[in-house]
Amino acid sequence: MAKKTNAFYAQSGGVTAVINASAAGVIQTARLHKDRIGKVFAGRNGILGALTEDLIDTTKESASAIEALRYTPSGAFGSCRFKLKSLDANRREYERLIEVFKAHNIGYFFYNGGGDSADTCFKVSQLSESLGYPLQAIHVPKTIDNDLPITDCCPGFGSVAKYVAVSTLEASFDVRSMCSTSTKVFVVEVMGRHAGWIAAAGGLVEDHGIPVVILFPEIPFDQKKFLTLVDKHVKTHGYCTVVVSEGCHNADGSFLAEQGSRDAFGHAQLGGAAPVVANMIKHALGHKFHWAVADYLQRAARHIASKTDVKQAYELGQKAVELALKGHNAVMPTVDRISDTPYKYRIGMAPLAKVANVEKFMPRDFITKDGFGITDKCKRYLRPLIQGEDPPKFKDGLPVYVTLKNVAVAKKLPAFSLK
Repeated sequence: MAKKTNAFYAQSGGVTAVINASAAGVIQTARLHKDRIGKVFAGRNGILGALTEDLIDTTKESASAIEALRYTPSGAFGSCRFKLKSLDANRREYERLIEVFKAHNIGYFFYNGGGDSADTCFKVSQLSESLGYPLQAIHVPKTIDNDLPITDCCPGFGSVAKYVAVSTLEASFDVRSMCSTSTKVFVVEVMGRHAGWIAAAGGLVEDHGIPVVILFPEIPFDQKKFLTLVDKHVKTHGYCTVVVSEGCHNADGSFLAEQGSRDAFGHAQLGGAAPVVANMIKHALGHKFHWAVADYLQRAARHIASKTDVKQAYELGQKAVELALKGHNAVMPTVDRISDTPYKYRIGMAPLAKVANVEKFMPRDFITKDGFGITDKCKRYLRPLIQGEDPPKFKDGLPVYVTLKNVAVAKKLPAFSLK
C-alpha cells in the first residue's frame, strides 16, 4: 500500500509472559515507518475493542513505556476470549470491523494470538477483499500451547517450558529430601488441552536424575501401566514426580479433569487433573502425595522468561510489520529452525489458509515407547527454546512492570451491540 494509513493491533486469547514483547515489536517497528504507517491503534480487550470501537492511541505512550513492554507479562491492552463465528453465521460482526477500520483509516490489521485468532485474521482478510476495502491482515503468532502449524515454535511456549522445567526440578528436590518419612509423590498439573508440549518440558529434569512420569494428551491414559511405573520409581528412588497435562484423557476421550462447563470458544473447561491423579495414587498404592496446579503462574512468570522466547516474540512482531509494508496479506511470520546445535533459526512466512484451524501435536517420536516420557529427539527440540535469562529490573524486591495509559480514541460511529 503506497498511501499512509493507520494500523490496528490486538491481543487475543490467553496471555503470556512475552506477548507484550510482540506488541513492542509491532509498535516500535511501525514508528520507524511514519511515511507509511500513521498511528497504531490497539484494541481494548482484543477484538472486542474493534467491534465496540474502543480503540487505544499508542502514540500517547512514551518510547520508554513501549520499550518496557518487552519486560512486562500479560496483555498490556487487554485480551479476550471471543471467537467470531463464520462469515455466513455472523457477517454483521465482520462488516462492523471493516466499518471501524474505514472510519479510522486503518489499512493494517495485526492480530496477536493462537489458532482461533489466525482463523479470525484470515476471515477478516477475505471479507475486506470481497468488500473492496484495502486491508492487509497479518497474524502474529502467540500460544503457550505451541500448537500452531508450520512455525517451529510459538512465542510464549519457551517461557512456559522454562518455568515448568525449573519448577518441576525445584519441587522434585524438595520431595527427594523428605521422601524417607514424608511425601513420596509430587503431582504437578500444567496447561495443554490437546497438545502435550508444556508437559514435555517437565521431562527435561530427567537429566538431573529425577524420576519423572509424564501424562500427555496425545497418549490415552492407562491407569494400570501408570500406577505400576509410579510404584516402581518410588521403590527404586524413594520418590517420583508426575507431570500431568490438563488435557490428559481416558481411552474413551473423556478428560480426567473435565468440569462439565465450556469456555467462550466452546472448549471444555478443564482443571483438576492433578488431584484426580494424586488421589488415584493414594488409593491404589498408599503413597503420601502433594499436588499443585501451575495455572496462571506458568504463563505469567516473566521473571524467569526464556531469553530465546523474548527475542523471538519481539522479532515476530517486528516481522509482521515488515511483511505488511512489503504488501503481504493473510500471512503469519514463522520461526524456521535451521539447526539444534548450535541453535539457529530464521524468520519465515506462512499463508493463513494453511494455519487457521490446524493444530500441531507432539510427534510420536518425541514421546518414549511406553508413553510416559520424552525422547532425546524431543530434548534436542526443547533445550534451545528455554535458553537464556532476560529478567526485568527489580525495585524493593519486586519486578518493575509497566502499566500503560491506554488513552481512548474518540469514537466516530454509532454504538454496536454484541449479540
